[in-house]
Amino acid sequence: MGRKTRHVVPNSGGGWDSKKGGAERASKHFETKKEAEKYSRELSKKESSELVIHRKNGTIERSDSHGNDPNPPKDKR
Repeated sequence: MGRKTRHVVPNSGGGWDSKKGGAERASKHFETKKEAEKYSRELSKKESSELVIHRKNGTIERSDSHGNDPNPPKDKR
């Protein structure tokens, strides 16, 4: 089974969408990227999934893990 993901992606009609990884349709549409990120981060934490934030051109800007990260950061002691 693959990693669960949630994406913040630009909508072709304007605004931003929150989509579950592999889904055709958006879970919810937003006017601003900031609103979409906030909503998606909350869902990602509940789903224990990876949150992937995209740029306006569709490329990945950054990602945050809210679940079982296969490559967790090393402890900085």
